[in-house]
Amino acid sequence: MVMELELAVERLAVGGNGIAREPDGRVVFVEGALPGETVRAEIVSRGKDFWRARTLEVVEAAATRVAPPCPHVRAGCGGCGWQYVATGAQPTLKAAMVRDALARQGRLADAVVTVGSGVDGFGYRTTLRAGVAPDGRLGLRRQASHEIVRLSDCPVAHPALSALLGTLRAPGADGVVMRVSEASGERTLLVVPGAATTRLEGVPADVKVGADAFLFEVVDGQRLRVSAGSFFQSSARSAELLVDAVRRAAGDTSGMASWADLYSGIGLFAATLFGDVAVVAVELSASSVADAQLNLADRQAAMIEGDVETWTPAPVDLVVADPSRSGLGRGGVGAVTGTGAGTVVLVSCDAAALARDTALLAAAGYRHAGSEVLDLFPQTPHVEVVTRFERIGG
Repeated sequence: MVMELELAVERLAVGGNGIAREPDGRVVFVEGALPGETVRAEIVSRGKDFWRARTLEVVEAAATRVAPPCPHVRAGCGGCGWQYVATGAQPTLKAAMVRDALARQGRLADAVVTVGSGVDGFGYRTTLRAGVAPDGRLGLRRQASHEIVRLSDCPVAHPALSALLGTLRAPGADGVVMRVSEASGERTLLVVPGAATTRLEGVPADVKVGADAFLFEVVDGQRLRVSAGSFFQSSARSAELLVDAVRRAAGDTSGMASWADLYSGIGLFAATLFGDVAVVAVELSASSVADAQLNLADRQAAMIEGDVETWTPAPVDLVVADPSRSGLGRGGVGAVTGTGAGTVVLVSCDAAALARDTALLAAAGYRHAGSEVLDLFPQTPHVEVVTRFERIGG
């Protein structure tokens, strides 16, 4: 039996859903609702401790609510989960999510969380992973579904990628990862394997295909190779904002003798930060390590291919760590603190993971000294947070 409730939304949970309470006081996570709104919602799941619901009707709208400008979102595309939120309001809401997570899970009632810079709201993505429909056309998944909503273009994608959506076909593939260089216009395409009969159709002659394909991007004045199989930020502009935030979070490094770049990827931070100081970079992805070896050729860099958790920490003055969405966890925190670094700069792409890591670092003797929330993924609730931690007692 379908159950509908009228709910008053109090705040946002990590991930962007609204938080409300049903008449008996149970917490309800409401998809598609904003703080301060009253919505009519359908309960979609009921657990012991909380329920989940989706918005059917906005009874009283928040001032930050807008009509999604993209027709694909209105048709059900789930790629931009926050197009109903005014672009200018999104950074503040993201900072509020981070602040709430640090208070509830990180046990920091008065954490300093500031709103940093962001990229333009549309046309910013230079890397895009698309799904493939049964007929080979490209698109993105419908909200909370595996169904592919076919796209002829995408307003958040760089125009050179948006144009590919309407022409490429990849029957048999699970997906494709498309990338374009803002510096050179080069484009790469990586097929995510599906059926053995996967084939590509409509690929422009300039697009380089395969895991060995690469392009060059320029970030903070540094020319970086990025292979199709390597991770890179949503755009070069995003990467530059991240580099700037990490540089500022590191503080005064004038007396620094060495530092570590953990989960270093293609060497983004090691290539752009503290160029005259020796750095050890640790990364598990073979593709990213190959890129980093080229990108760090003129640096005092020791490149280690391996898992940070099994790496034997070396004494350094500073650690910059950029783990995956799950965060450092106990193993990563052990590696970070094992260096004895006086300062740790942590890049987090999930507020809950940041909160968990904050608690683990506090237990290891490091205090939270401020977080800056960057808006590198407008139109989505995705956060990017740069946080400084300082070892207690120096």
